[in-house]
Amino acid sequence: MNGLSVLSERNFRRFFVGQSASLLGDGMVMVALAFAVLDLTRSPASLGYVLAARSVPMVAVMLIGGVIADRFPRRRIMVTADVARFLGQATMAALLISGHARIWELAALQALHGVATGTFNPASTGLVPSIVTGGRLQQANALRGLSISIGSIAGPAAAGVLVATASPGWAVAADAATFAISAIMLARLRLPAHLPPPAQSFLRDLREGWNEFSSRTWVWTIVTVASFTNMLFSAFLVLGPAVSEHSLGGPAAWATIVTAIGAGSVIGGIAALHMRPAHPLRTGVLALALCPLPTLGLGTHVPAIAVAGLAILCGIGLTVFNTLLETALQHHVPDKSLSRVSAYDWFGSLAGQPIGQAAAGPLAAGLGTYPILWLAGIAQLLIALVTLAVPAVRRLPAGGDRERPTPVTARQES
Repeated sequence: MNGLSVLSERNFRRFFVGQSASLLGDGMVMVALAFAVLDLTRSPASLGYVLAARSVPMVAVMLIGGVIADRFPRRRIMVTADVARFLGQATMAALLISGHARIWELAALQALHGVATGTFNPASTGLVPSIVTGGRLQQANALRGLSISIGSIAGPAAAGVLVATASPGWAVAADAATFAISAIMLARLRLPAHLPPPAQSFLRDLREGWNEFSSRTWVWTIVTVASFTNMLFSAFLVLGPAVSEHSLGGPAAWATIVTAIGAGSVIGGIAALHMRPAHPLRTGVLALALCPLPTLGLGTHVPAIAVAGLAILCGIGLTVFNTLLETALQHHVPDKSLSRVSAYDWFGSLAGQPIGQAAAGPLAAGLGTYPILWLAGIAQLLIALVTLAVPAVRRLPAGGDRERPTPVTARQES
């Protein structure tokens, strides 16, 4: 199958196995963390604060992570981040399983997780072009999307079983183990020697990355859209567990809905393996317009099975959008500044998320859960559709003249 030919490349195969493992754990911990916090506090607002405790440090260190990833070996950065996340999640699991967890401890450990992820993500985007051939970049990104999707299905399903039969702490423990697997697989990559750029100040590095980012209208427009979309989608993530517990059937219903997003992502990932749109961002933004559907479903009091059906469509749209955007960045942005541009992308895309996470609970308490879900869903839909009016987004061609690093086979990155 041509869409899977990228797996013949050994480095990518190892990378893919490690990332698939850690993403499976991520799928488990989203369900586990939600019900761990609700068990302790019975408060959706507390869940929002814990999620924000991870998001804020992640966003705060993202730009620093981009500079570091363009200066130092990206694999080394990613291994260090995975080890930190393993230690943090293992500690949280021990606290939950022993029954001694407190909200401030969960928030602090999630902050550690956020810092590690903020350094990992820009390095990851920059690493992929060095472990696959250029013509297979979209395949590689589509398969990464598929691994997210499979983790989003298997992870919440496994977490739902563990939460119902044991405790949320055991799902968090499984998540910790997956970061150890990822670190081991990353350590086994064999890469060209890292050639550091000329020495210059951190601020100049940051400024050069900003120039690359801001000079491309399609980049900063899409990042702005993603930022508002993530902020508004937080209403679904924060209020969804409470709605599920009160009126849809409890943890099993929420696990089903989250799993449905993963199922849709699998479909979207398979589609992204084969689609070759002439204007990738036009296709991606149309796909993103499917994202608010499950939020609107929750807001209209439909049954859990109907929300799950809408979540499938959301998953399709998110995976297609993310795959096409990441491939566009890797094709059109030079390697020497790719991690910094990616950092601005991650920073901007996630900047609104902690605001949404922290605000969703208090707003729902003041205005009502269902009105907030409706407002968030409609706003997401309008933002996605308005984006198509921007010519730079609508007309961006596939491919590009991306500069590539010169392979050095005599030495390997340490």
